[in-house]
Amino acid sequence: MSTNPIPLEHGFYYHIFNRGNNHENIFPQQRNYTYFMELWWKHTFPIADTLAFGLMRNHFHAGVFIKYKEDLPNLEKPPSQYFANFFNAYSRGVNNAIGRSGALFERPFERILVTDEAYLMRLIVYIHQNPQKHKFVEDFRDWPYTSYQELLGTKETRLKRDTVL
Repeated sequence: MSTNPIPLEHGFYYHIFNRGNNHENIFPQQRNYTYFMELWWKHTFPIADTLAFGLMRNHFHAGVFIKYKEDLPNLEKPPSQYFANFFNAYSRGVNNAIGRSGALFERPFERILVTDEAYLMRLIVYIHQNPQKHKFVEDFRDWPYTSYQELLGTKETRLKRDTVL
């Protein structure tokens, strides 16, 4: 993990990812996947649009767009602080639930600037195929903890489905 990550800037796409401290499982209980996404939306939705996500046992990936500053009249913190708050809230919840203490995630969280549309398309495919790459499933479409089915579905979603499709 890098010690001096690039700043998150408004108006750009990023690949956001992180893994468990010491490669530890960040989803120790089945219900943690849902809890993770509840907190993800709560903390990141005000500052970022999520295009895709993939939750693996000891790490996760997300493709996001940091919203334009002009569209955020009540912006109080830099974008990275919203993500830091998310990591802290999730870690606290998991630690309390299983009687654990200490850092759950590696710090700082990783982010890569998405430089063009081709890279963005590859990123979305990569995020969804990641469970198959790690041999969690034979077919990535069978892993229930990615945005793949949600993007293809018709139910209302917070994902930027139209942008992705």
